[in-house]
Amino acid sequence: MGRWQDMDLEELEEQYSPSRWSRRMDSESVIQAHIDVTTAGTQKAQAAAHTLLHVPYGDGEGEKLDIYFPVDSSETFPVFVYIHGGYWQCLSKDASGFSAPALLSQGVAVVALGYDIAPKGHMDAMVLQVRRSLAFLVKQYHRIRGIYLCGHSAGAHLAAMVLSTDWTEFGVVPDIRGAVLALRSAGWSVSLLDLASVDHFDIIEKLSEETYVLTQVILNMIARS
Repeated sequence: MGRWQDMDLEELEEQYSPSRWSRRMDSESVIQAHIDVTTAGTQKAQAAAHTLLHVPYGDGEGEKLDIYFPVDSSETFPVFVYIHGGYWQCLSKDASGFSAPALLSQGVAVVALGYDIAPKGHMDAMVLQVRRSLAFLVKQYHRIRGIYLCGHSAGAHLAAMVLSTDWTEFGVVPDIRGAVLALRSAGWSVSLLDLASVDHFDIIEKLSEETYVLTQVILNMIARS
């Protein structure tokens, strides 16, 4: 395989397509399986938890979020914010609450963010929407005790952009205490976790399991801060 600069658009698309590299199943099947798993997990979470769904943080059609509250939400609580992936052009918050049960049981609220995906949304608009959603959370819910970001795939890009925000124009500074994505090159203090036997999709799907190593890392990160 040559340098990416020498590839045509078709080859670049092939090389940078995560579904191509799954060893569990073919490209089409792994995407559909991911949608099925996250949708079912989200439906299960919504059936069992106290939720506020489709909360608008702006006037746009995609500018809504889902909030999953822990059993005792009368006191302050940390918030795990999940930003879905989908190559900036598919998936939604409606299949993004699957991690809630494992975190709610430990007193952590979960927020699944929605944003306008392509072609309706463009990159700058998506970044602005995610930033505005966090500003909304902080202004609207005063019992939040620390925000912890998790972005999967395209969502990791959006989460990283949140961390580069100049919050002065938003009139509030979210108390972001941790994030789950790659940040070493930006000079942050990070821990690198190499997970075996998972691919681009089930690495995040397994957050529904309380005993999953990444779930435990997240809970430990929240407990330490």
